[in-house]
Amino acid sequence: MQHVTAFSRPETVPPVAALVPKRNVWILDSWRDLILYVGTPLLIIPLFTLAQARWSAQEIYLFVAAFGAMGHHLPGMIRAYGDRALFERFRWRFIIAPIFLLAVCVGFYFWDIKTNPVVMIVFLWGVWHGMMQTYGFGRIYDAKTGSFAALTRRLDFATCGIWFAAGVILSPARMTDTLEGFYGCGLPFISPAGIHALQQTLFFAAVAIS
Repeated sequence: MQHVTAFSRPETVPPVAALVPKRNVWILDSWRDLILYVGTPLLIIPLFTLAQARWSAQEIYLFVAAFGAMGHHLPGMIRAYGDRALFERFRWRFIIAPIFLLAVCVGFYFWDIKTNPVVMIVFLWGVWHGMMQTYGFGRIYDAKTGSFAALTRRLDFATCGIWFAAGVILSPARMTDTLEGFYGCGLPFISPAGIHALQQTLFFAAVAIS
């Protein structure tokens, strides 16, 4: 209660409640976040299932690579090289990174065509890239709820990392492709028992962290 005395006899009045702005826990709003970020896999899976009835897996892959990659990379390029302030902030990174990538790809191509490790590097980078994007979205939602604890950050990172690794190692098709690329680079043979032990360990670790 407040005690008011200005130009009147003393009296008490109830305090005025402070207006606290409502916290927005969404990036856009609940429905658009659900469609564009959270529930996207639930939309993509039936679309791919329907597409497989008409087109081959190779045709779908080429379509996604042509149009999906363009929509994925072009906005990033426009932002990186079209935003003057951003370019000034990361000038040398934006200049050196493409040159370095081109030099590495060309160098590996002429170094050994049969065991070109660039394909394996790109695959591993793709897994890492997707994992870090998912982790980034998780951190955005954590920040919007006011969660900045180091433990939460580490658990988010561990959960994303181990489940993305599990998506590769526990998938027969992906694991086969990974081993082909692994052996194609001239790396040593892994016994079936070793692979099975790795899969079991990863599975139980993923469940434990989750």
